Amino acid sequence: MGAFGLYTHIQANRRRSVILIAGLFLLVYVLTFAGALAGRAFFGDAPLDMHLAGALGDLLYAAPIVTVLIVLWILIAYRWHERMIDAVTGGRTLAREDDPQLYNLLENLCISRGVPMPRLKIVPNAALNAFATGLNDKQYAISVTTGLKAHLTEQEMEAVLGHELTHIRNGDVRVLVISVVMAGIISFVGEIVFRAIFRSGLRGMPRRPSGDRKGNGTALAILIALALIALAWFLSIVIRFALSRSREYLADAGAVELTKNPDAMISALRKIENRGEIEGATSAVMEMCVDNPRNEFADLFATHPSIEDRVAAIVDHAGGVDPGPLAPSGTIELEQRDTTPASTSGVPQVEKG
Repeated sequence: MGAFGLYTHIQANRRRSVILIAGLFLLVYVLTFAGALAGRAFFGDAPLDMHLAGALGDLLYAAPIVTVLIVLWILIAYRWHERMIDAVTGGRTLAREDDPQLYNLLENLCISRGVPMPRLKIVPNAALNAFATGLNDKQYAISVTTGLKAHLTEQEMEAVLGHELTHIRNGDVRVLVISVVMAGIISFVGEIVFRAIFRSGLRGMPRRPSGDRKGNGTALAILIALALIALAWFLSIVIRFALSRSREYLADAGAVELTKNPDAMISALRKIENRGEIEGATSAVMEMCVDNPRNEFADLFATHPSIEDRVAAIVDHAGGVDPGPLAPSGTIELEQRDTTPASTSGVPQVEKG
């Protein structure tokens, strides 16, 4: 993929990310309005237009407080998110003397682009995966699992490190961490409002004649509040998935640009395919990984594009050879593949013609 096209896509992706993050902030205020609307509906009968006007006034009054709480939440995440992730995954920092080969691979990639080197971490897990975390140069870290290190060749590991380093260079990690934090706020606030509505007693609402304008307005206000909560929750998921999916293609392209080795990126993805589940990791951590096998929804709502699509994109734009899917159960098979004669790119030689 040409440099002009890559960097043009990166800039466009950053602009879209700013818009999407702003959308997440807006959803918090939508939830605040829904809570105010539900509160007015439960504590007084009035026509719908009066409920809406009153809830809007409550929103304007509460907006500064909500903004301060959002900023406070982000500051807490800024300070503690890495420790939380390490506590979940068991990751620990690697020094050069702990693993000189892996450390040198990352250091050489950073030197080639003149970027500060992130900390290198190892996660004791048999899964084949890696992820990057952090919000600034002092916090950035790249974590790889012991399973990934055991089954990837040096060229493939270099490609994966280049993939995660590209996420850092493009600002993807910072945006994704913030989006996860904001989505957490939306889920938290939405659940509070939702529970408050039902605990306030939908059953205890007085039944009124169908022609009662105040009674109908109160019921409609509650239905609107519930609809806004559901909409905010759904859109927060869509935004998070959009942030994650659009970045994986660029990170793959960035890895190929860094290593000049599309075959290594392709074979690394094929080995990671169906082997990326990190036991005990939260869904937020899995969204940051090279691949997220937890696609419980339709492909439209998957956090990552499929390996097939990512490999096809690399082959189409950067060349390389696709060895095809690898057997999902084959630890022994993988070890045998790695010991057979292979090209310098880490994939088996393919006879031409």
